[in-house]
Amino acid sequence: MNKLAKSNLDLDMSRVIKAPRVVVWDAWRDPAKLAQWWIPAPLTCRIITLDLRPGGGFVTEMSEDGSTFTPHMNACFLSIEDGTKIVFTNALMGGWRPAAGYYPCALTAIITLRDHPQGTEYVAHVMHKNAADRDQHAEMGFLDGWGTVVAQLAKLVE
Repeated sequence: MNKLAKSNLDLDMSRVIKAPRVVVWDAWRDPAKLAQWWIPAPLTCRIITLDLRPGGGFVTEMSEDGSTFTPHMNACFLSIEDGTKIVFTNALMGGWRPAAGYYPCALTAIITLRDHPQGTEYVAHVMHKNAADRDQHAEMGFLDGWGTVVAQLAKLVE
């Protein structure tokens, strides 16, 4: 299900992944697995930092040719509920340090994993500071991009 969220500043997407929640969680916490699905193919992802704890850093890079990498995300985990929830923001870097810039806009993402009769319900709720940022993120292809990476996650774990 892809839709605008309850707040007019947020974007949501969800999908049922036909794999146990523990397997989906492992694909989030293992850098080698995360690199396989976090950025839409054919781009290549490199995980620089994945410190899955409040205040921990989340730094990724991307490449079109597999050899030249550019920054993708420099974020900070705000909250981790083992096996069920990840909250991060790109408005902060690891160690709670304010970020100088963010791509495509400042956001806070809440990823929730819930048991589902067919496996795991994966929900991404992405909050923005204003409608302009939300619109920019939507126009850049939020639903396609985040939907693609979750489809790649499903392919990896199913």
